[in-house]
Amino acid sequence: MKENAGKYYVVRQKALPEVLLKVVEAKQLLEKKGVSVQAATEQAGISRSSFYKYKDDIFPFHDNARGKTVTFLVQIEDSPGILSNILAIVADCHANVLTIHQTIPINGFANLTLSVEVLPASRDSSEMIARMEGQPGVNDIKILGRS
Repeated sequence: MKENAGKYYVVRQKALPEVLLKVVEAKQLLEKKGVSVQAATEQAGISRSSFYKYKDDIFPFHDNARGKTVTFLVQIEDSPGILSNILAIVADCHANVLTIHQTIPINGFANLTLSVEVLPASRDSSEMIARMEGQPGVNDIKILGRS
């Protein structure tokens, strides 16, 4: 079990078990409302033991992304302006583009690898990702890594 202790995974919210989402909710209640652990877990609908079991192992992506480099793999349609729109979102979120690599389009699609430095002054990384996902012509986005 110790060999997996230092491994991290980025998982979409829809794939998480409900108990983990409730732990995040309880942590937010503790932080924002200053309530007791007992009150936060009751409001979130989980046991205190579940909270203590997972509290150090789950956190919203944006909470731990500032000051990090995040690398995305984005599948985009071969249409003018899509890359420009993605870069505009990164700039609007006050993040710093470090590298860009786009493959030659095949069958109307290209893969874009984009490394972004999330600065302390950057907006919420989750917002940036959601905005990129919502762009017309963006078919898929995955987080390849974070360092």
